[in-house]
Amino acid sequence: MYNWSVDEKKFKREDPESYKIWKLEQMINYGLGREKIDKKLIRKHWRKLYMDRLTKKYLQFLLWPKKSKS
Repeated sequence: MYNWSVDEKKFKREDPESYKIWKLEQMINYGLGREKIDKKLIRKHWRKLYMDRLTKKYLQFLLWPKKSKS
């Protein structure tokens, strides 16, 4: 992932926690490139992540599948 509008090194150095959340949002909303997203990070920051409603529903389906009653 490459972002031309943000100085990532400075952002990461000044506010590492917000940088992690920002990077996750960028990867989810704008594409991964060759990187992969760690499921644990998404679960950890779930309430803080901003994404559209359909993307959020899809990720919920993947991360927390409903168990069948069979």
